[in-house]
Amino acid sequence: MSSPKVLFGFHAVGVRLKTAPQSIIEIYFEPTRRDARMRQFLEKANEAGARLIEADGIRLAKLCGGHGHQGVAARVQELAQVHSLDELLEQHEAAQADRPLAQRQALLILVLDGVTDPHNLGACLRVADGAGVNAVIAPKDHAAGINATVAKVASGAAETVPYFMVTNLARTLNELKERNIWIIGTSDVAPKTIYQADLTGPVALVLGAEGDGMRQLTAKTCDELVSIPMRGAVESLNVSVASGVCLFEAVRQRS
Repeated sequence: MSSPKVLFGFHAVGVRLKTAPQSIIEIYFEPTRRDARMRQFLEKANEAGARLIEADGIRLAKLCGGHGHQGVAARVQELAQVHSLDELLEQHEAAQADRPLAQRQALLILVLDGVTDPHNLGACLRVADGAGVNAVIAPKDHAAGINATVAKVASGAAETVPYFMVTNLARTLNELKERNIWIIGTSDVAPKTIYQADLTGPVALVLGAEGDGMRQLTAKTCDELVSIPMRGAVESLNVSVASGVCLFEAVRQRS
């Protein structure tokens, strides 16, 4: 069995309470916080049968490695996860094959190239969860990993969205192409916009870090480049906002 990990903040712990309460070892809470949000949280924790332990702010900060815990932290067991991108893709293909044609769902993948800030990664995972993304992919050498900060910002999505860090991103994109997944990258200079792209089939949307954008090799590997039309003075959007624009355009088209 894998070693326990720590989740903190109302969103992250609350999602685990909702989705996998049996995996929670114990919840620490600050008893001096008696507002409505804490009362509602403790009520849900009691209903789930979680073990509750009072802890002051100093203990919570040590447990979480910082002060962003909001008075709540939990020690939890790791959830069983898909171990590889290939495994996830094969499971998806098998699941879709068993469905009637009209009910099949095309793959939607988010690829992040060069997103190294954990706050940005957490926000991207939260958006990906909301859009029903099947997986998020990032290169090992140019990306943030999942840590406590990412988990808190993701508000539980770090638990629900498979996140794969790959050794060679261009090679992985080419492997996705071999599975008939269309690779669409975002670029500020692309003449075609995201709203003109066909996102109804199996798609991997590739976004780079704010400012630098995608690396050159990543951009060359894409089947198509699109832009997000900007009408104001700023030239680009934060990567999590751009992810939301692109992913929910796919959701809109598929609706």
